[in-house]
Amino acid sequence: METRSAKRKKPCQNLPPDDHGDEDRISNLPDEILHHVTSFLPIKSAAQTSVLSRRWRDLWYSFPDLDFTTAYSPPHIDSACRDAERRVRLHVARCSRYADQILSLIEKHSDVRVFRFRASLTFSRLSCLVRHAVKHNVQELDIEVSTCDYFNFPRSLIGSSTLRSLRLKSCHPGFRLPPLDIMKEGFRSLSVLSLSHLILCDQPHLTNLFTDSSFPLLKKLHLEACFDLRHLRVESPVLEDLSLENCYQLQDLEIRVQKLKKFRVRSCFDAYSSISRVEIEAPDLRIMFWSYNAVTEECILHDLTHLQEASVGFYLLPEDLSASKIISVWNFLSGMSYCHSLTLESQCIEILSKHNNFAGLSLCSFNKLKYLELATGFNKHNNSGLASIFRSSPTIHTITITIIRVRSAQQQEWNKDLWQAPSSGEERHWESQAQSLSSFLHHLKVVKIHGFTECANDVSLVKFLLKQGKVLQQVFLSASLSKGRDSLLREKIKSQIMGFSRASSNANIVFQ
Repeated sequence: METRSAKRKKPCQNLPPDDHGDEDRISNLPDEILHHVTSFLPIKSAAQTSVLSRRWRDLWYSFPDLDFTTAYSPPHIDSACRDAERRVRLHVARCSRYADQILSLIEKHSDVRVFRFRASLTFSRLSCLVRHAVKHNVQELDIEVSTCDYFNFPRSLIGSSTLRSLRLKSCHPGFRLPPLDIMKEGFRSLSVLSLSHLILCDQPHLTNLFTDSSFPLLKKLHLEACFDLRHLRVESPVLEDLSLENCYQLQDLEIRVQKLKKFRVRSCFDAYSSISRVEIEAPDLRIMFWSYNAVTEECILHDLTHLQEASVGFYLLPEDLSASKIISVWNFLSGMSYCHSLTLESQCIEILSKHNNFAGLSLCSFNKLKYLELATGFNKHNNSGLASIFRSSPTIHTITITIIRVRSAQQQEWNKDLWQAPSSGEERHWESQAQSLSSFLHHLKVVKIHGFTECANDVSLVKFLLKQGKVLQQVFLSASLSKGRDSLLREKIKSQIMGFSRASSNANIVFQ
């Protein structure tokens, strides 16, 4: 007699055989889809798929994106280290076989769309790798190398008709460009260019390289650590994104790009030069970051009417600024007058505070400014600079202040006297500014202070803004780290702040 379980299993035994049970449906997908899936794997794992079948071996040899950065990265070698050259030679020897394997692999591949590579190489092997990549119609080339000596820019790249993106970085010791006339004749299809550790001893003037006739399709340009670069002019017609970093010897920067939208400059210019100059003409510029750059002798910014976001900071020498450099700072800040969001680093506040009464100068009005972020030591002498910025921001909505100072004994003494006197010197200063800051106070809605302490400067500003802010809605006070013995004092000050008079009934104080 058959059991019930046997009766239930019996119909399954009579099912017709599945003719597609052994079919490899993944392998039957189009090459483009399998290439896309494989691109998410590290290069070693992608190569291992070639042993699965003849179909997968053919797929591997037609795989267009060769990213070897996941297989090896060159070690960081400090050029100042005594045995830096010996270490480079050691790694070059270790990488020789690795580079030969890659050359052999490229030879077996069809067209290469993306080629990324990190290693320590001799110049001859580097040139050979580049030639093979160009021969296979590479579109995106990303190479970061360390060599035993300075090397020349691979000339095989210049005439490539398929190259769209090029990133070349020398970790040690750097590379040189061919004559500029040769460079200008090539790169007719290039849209992204990034060069790092460029040596320009023989041609410190890049005034005729990025012109309106060269690099006709270039949209993004990044130059970093260009040694001996003195003069740079950029006029590329369709450039949209430009960044410069660590060009410490730069003296003259001229930008005339009609379509430029994003511009970043960090740690550039010769701080000791008496002829330094910057001129920017970019009517469509939307975002600008100017950080830790030396103050130039001359600054000309032409009507940046579309500017949305800007961040400004300077590198300051211990000695005082010359009159021409003070005027240059004022001209630079005037060029930011159309932006909607502005960040000023602590050096800007110091300059504005120290030279606020410089003859014939007044800070421009930021009539479109809605969001203002300030970094400041917030010492007593900074109050005049802050008041000047507030006066120039008549339609502000949100202000964020980051206090970066280290508390001193003098600041603690201010706090001790703050609650005993009817009004402190800081309070009297801010109250004297109430009329000139009326527009600022009638628009300000949100205040954020990071690094807030119980010092007189901090508390006096909060008290003033609460008392005079007609439409103030939120005040966020984020306290800096304090010792345990300060906790009782801090709680006392919090309760007193909560009791300050408020011009706006909607003003809410939040301690973070």
